[in-house]
Amino acid sequence: MSKDIRIKKGLNINLIGDAEKTTSKAVLSNVYAINLQDFHGITPKLIVKQGAEVKAGEPLFFNKNVEDMLFVSPVSGELIEVVRGARRRILTLKILADKSQEFVSYAPLSPKSAKAEEVKAMLLKSGCWPFIKQRPYDIIANPSVTPKSIFISAYVTSPMAADLDYALKGKENEIQAAITALGKLTPGKVHVSIGKGGQSIFSKMEGAEIHKVSGPHPAGLVGTQINKIDPINKGEVVWTIAAQDLVIIGELLLTGRYNPERVVALVGSSVKTPKYYTTKIGSEIATFLYASGVNTENFRVINGDVLTGSKTKPDGYLGYYNNTVSVIPEGDDYEFFGWNKPVFNKISSTRALTFSWLQPNKKYDLDTNTNGEHRAFVVTGLYEEVFPMDIYPLQLLKACMVKDLDEMEQLGLYEVAPEDFSLTEFICISKQPHQQIIREGLDLLYKEIG
Repeated sequence: MSKDIRIKKGLNINLIGDAEKTTSKAVLSNVYAINLQDFHGITPKLIVKQGAEVKAGEPLFFNKNVEDMLFVSPVSGELIEVVRGARRRILTLKILADKSQEFVSYAPLSPKSAKAEEVKAMLLKSGCWPFIKQRPYDIIANPSVTPKSIFISAYVTSPMAADLDYALKGKENEIQAAITALGKLTPGKVHVSIGKGGQSIFSKMEGAEIHKVSGPHPAGLVGTQINKIDPINKGEVVWTIAAQDLVIIGELLLTGRYNPERVVALVGSSVKTPKYYTTKIGSEIATFLYASGVNTENFRVINGDVLTGSKTKPDGYLGYYNNTVSVIPEGDDYEFFGWNKPVFNKISSTRALTFSWLQPNKKYDLDTNTNGEHRAFVVTGLYEEVFPMDIYPLQLLKACMVKDLDEMEQLGLYEVAPEDFSLTEFICISKQPHQQIIREGLDLLYKEIG
């Protein structure tokens, strides 16, 4: 039975620079890159050598721990560089794209009549399996484990995030095919969350339980929705998948072709004309960044949204899971006695010296300045005001820092991912790296128990 979910705790971060609802085709990238840091927790093993020619959808490497889990090339071309780090760990694979693309083809699979094992085999051999993540641990799903349910969030509350109903318009058939196929991989339900009050292309999808969600950020995060709909207990596994990735899976099933196309929102106050671009996973960000123009020379490019994305260079590459690229001013300047005077141009969850609460719908032009330095945790009670899960955020963070496994389990680490703490990190007056702390805690728990 579907639920209407109203989130009261949270904080909307309204920023200048939302993408206009116009879409252009990005200039074709010469080089595409697969950044292995996007695939947390895997041990890669190369299949092809540097200099080899590959087709779009052809495997580049596999996960040494789960050898059936393949990672494929987004385009056809030559593997021109294998970037390695410490102890020869593979960091990035770069492919020089051909002018005319060749694809690996598979026999189409009917989502309605296919068996669960056929769907799973198709996703694994085609390279689509890495789109499916699991909780606990926020890693790529283990295909040998059956999840109790699958969650898809089609409700977006992150700052300046892509509008999914606009970006995915016209892709209803592919989305429906993916949902039907994924429903065969769990004995439970496929939960899809949409915004309450508006029309969504997901609202009429068959084979899914639709939930209407309302409230401030992080209401749109899948972790918040799992906590309110079907919480995870010890020993249970839930799978999650991003809404845009459903299109890639659906197209694979219907046509037999792996086509990792993305509709990316280029956003931020430093962009002259923020808008949407059609491109592919791993493309050069510069192919659409400079087409929209930038307002200043001193800006930061963020691969993802401003809360959970990673800093990159203008000549960097679009992340595997990202459908937003944010460009905001670099915060490398400091205000003299900025902490000791009334503030009207910044967002805050407290009313002390700030007046953003007087204008809840005002949009702000924020930069990357942390407005303070790293220091010990100060107990203020602010985290609980913006953290909607039934979890004590400060106590969980401290348990992760001291590596207390029993305490981490009891306080609910199984339910969370680093992104669930992006908002508490944003408002943290102690400037602690909450997402990094949670990531390290999850890695430790997985190593010791998982």
